[in-house]
Amino acid sequence: MNEIRLQQVLPQVFRGQDNISSDVWHKDLTFRKGEYCLIEAASGTGKSSLCSFLYGYRKDYEGIITFDGRNIRSMTAAEWTECRSRMLSLQFQELRLFPELTALENVWLKNRLTGRRSRKEIRHLFETTGLADKAEEKAGRLSFGQQQRVAFIRCLCQPADFILLDEPVSHLDDENASILARLLAEEAAGAGIIVTSIGRRLPMDYQRILKL
Repeated sequence: MNEIRLQQVLPQVFRGQDNISSDVWHKDLTFRKGEYCLIEAASGTGKSSLCSFLYGYRKDYEGIITFDGRNIRSMTAAEWTECRSRMLSLQFQELRLFPELTALENVWLKNRLTGRRSRKEIRHLFETTGLADKAEEKAGRLSFGQQQRVAFIRCLCQPADFILLDEPVSHLDDENASILARLLAEEAAGAGIIVTSIGRRLPMDYQRILKL
C-alpha cells in the first residue's frame, strides 16, 4: 500500500458542529508511504477514533477513506485480516496487552503470526529499550511506561506499509522516547509513520505536523 487518503472524513459524533477547526477532519488529506506525520490533538478531538477508522475497527464516520484508491468500506473481513497482518501496524493508546502473559510472550504471540523477527532480534529490542530484565515478567505487573515499550516492540514485529502509533510515549521520559524514535527510524523500512500526541511527542523528523 502506497497511500491512505481521507476525503471529507468526520466522526459521526461531531456531525452538525460548525466550529471544527482541523487539518484532518473535513479535509482532502493523503498520507504517503515513507512519510513521517505527527497529528497533534487536544483530548476529545478524535485522535484515537482516527486510528480506529484507519485500522478498520470502527466505521462511525462520514466521508471516504481509501487505501490506494480502494474505499475501505468495501473491504471484506478476509481483506482486512490480510491488511492488518501485512500492511498496517497499530500501537493502541490503551496498549491491549495480555496482562497474564509475560512481556516476551505478548511480543512473541504477534511474531508467531507474522514471522517477522528471530528470537535473537526480539531479545535485542528488549535490551535496546531497557526491558531485558522485564521480559519474563507478567505484563500486568509492569508500569504503564514499561508496557508502552512492550507494545512498541510488538508493533515492530509486523511488516507494514504504514505504522500507526497512538500516544506511544505519553508515559516515557525524554531518554526512553528518544530510544524508541531511533529504533522506529531504523526499523520502519520505508513505512509511512503516523503518530498522534496530546502533548508529549515521539521525537522524530516529521515531514508534516497536523492539528486535529
